[in-house]
Amino acid sequence: MNNGFIPNFPNDGVVTVNRVILRPEYTIDDLEERVAELCENVKTYHSDTGFIGGFVLLNSGQVSNEGSTIGQAVESPLKDREALIVTFWRSFEDHEASHRSETFQPLFKRVLELCENGNEEIAYKMLWAGRAYSPEEAKAAREAKERYAKSAA
Repeated sequence: MNNGFIPNFPNDGVVTVNRVILRPEYTIDDLEERVAELCENVKTYHSDTGFIGGFVLLNSGQVSNEGSTIGQAVESPLKDREALIVTFWRSFEDHEASHRSETFQPLFKRVLELCENGNEEIAYKMLWAGRAYSPEEAKAAREAKERYAKSAA
């Protein structure tokens, strides 16, 4: 399944997701600072013990009315208060070992201080990942679909 979307991510790798809802007394700057410290620690101490990569997402407030089936909301109530911390690991065991690290725990506690919702980190198994086609690949894919649709009719 490794298609270059997440370089070096093994087929049996693990993706973890933390959901952070900021307490009202904290700002996005607080979140960015503390998560940056935590991420730098993970890169420094765990890049050779299972960490593959990650990213942090901030709720923009935009709600896709084209992609949502739960009404026609105008803006998410968690705009600028909800973040997802997504990390990619060689194995769940590698991830768990990183959390037991002496250098990790103090920084992790600083991030948890920001959380209104406590913390629950879920581990996921990757089922699919992909990158966009190049313009040439997209054109070839559309042409193949059209040819197949005509021959199947």
